[in-house]
Amino acid sequence: MSLRIIRPGLLTTVQDRGRYGLQHLGVVPCGPMDPVALELANALVGNRSGEAALELTVLGPEIEFESAALVALCGAHFDATLAGRALPLNRPVLVEKSSSLRSGRALVGSRAYLAVAGGIQTPPVLGSRSTYLPAKFGGLEGRQIRAGDRLPLVPDAEGLAQQRFSNLNVTRKNPSGVKTVAWSAPALTLPEREPIVIHAMEGRHHAHFDAAAQRAFFEATWKVSPDSNRMGFRLLGPALARIEPVEILSEPACLGTVQVPANGLPIALMADHQTTGGYPKIAEIAAADVPRLAQLAPGGAVRFARCSLEQAGELRRVLRQRLDSALRALAWEYTT
Repeated sequence: MSLRIIRPGLLTTVQDRGRYGLQHLGVVPCGPMDPVALELANALVGNRSGEAALELTVLGPEIEFESAALVALCGAHFDATLAGRALPLNRPVLVEKSSSLRSGRALVGSRAYLAVAGGIQTPPVLGSRSTYLPAKFGGLEGRQIRAGDRLPLVPDAEGLAQQRFSNLNVTRKNPSGVKTVAWSAPALTLPEREPIVIHAMEGRHHAHFDAAAQRAFFEATWKVSPDSNRMGFRLLGPALARIEPVEILSEPACLGTVQVPANGLPIALMADHQTTGGYPKIAEIAAADVPRLAQLAPGGAVRFARCSLEQAGELRRVLRQRLDSALRALAWEYTT
């Protein structure tokens, strides 16, 4: 049983939670740009949190279901239809065999996750099905999805879909005839307005920048450059000057590191970031805010607010608490 890709969208890849414990070998976790939305999408169809799903970016794909399936599209608000009817977002939907799901542009946010009951069953590489585009492995042949691709599902995807949907609480047909439920998962990472505010700590090389650059980083409104990708978001704004153009040794880099290359324009490292880098680090983004940054499309506006390590830890704790609360509520719907 499989999904057939009619139209691939702008950048559609297979992603699970990622591959960890290999950065010392030069392999980054990669995984979802917005792990919160992926975890919610999997919970909506009764999957474990680590199952593989499709990550949609800005312009979504058209997909034909070769068997009945239970799906959820969670994260950015895409203009999406199922068999010509509006697709309810952030909730489980029972898809009939031979139905087509069409997703257009993202109306709010930029990335969403299409989870299928049982998960997408591409071969795991180094313990994960996540696509790592720079090294061309994982997912489907290490690349983004193309027209004509078939993505394998679990052998009894249809039976699993029917079973899980029958266990859901308060199922109903909405006015358009789509089989879904009356409730939905909360949107925890979507930007309400722009510029969004992202918390960041002073980086290891913050003192290497002159006073004007230090002020500008936290006072300017930055725009996400069109020349951005899953490796990093290039930010457009005032050029950040260093006191002296001293070369630094290459050292470990991580998700949320903000590096400044020679042109003075910062790069926020994202899911497919490199494991080491030699550009000076002006800041480190609070982990809780990285998924929110990931929801910005090219041209999106962001400002940085200075925070401490302790405050970053509290932001992470609060996000995890909100996510766990939503996951418990979804699990309850499958057991009542």
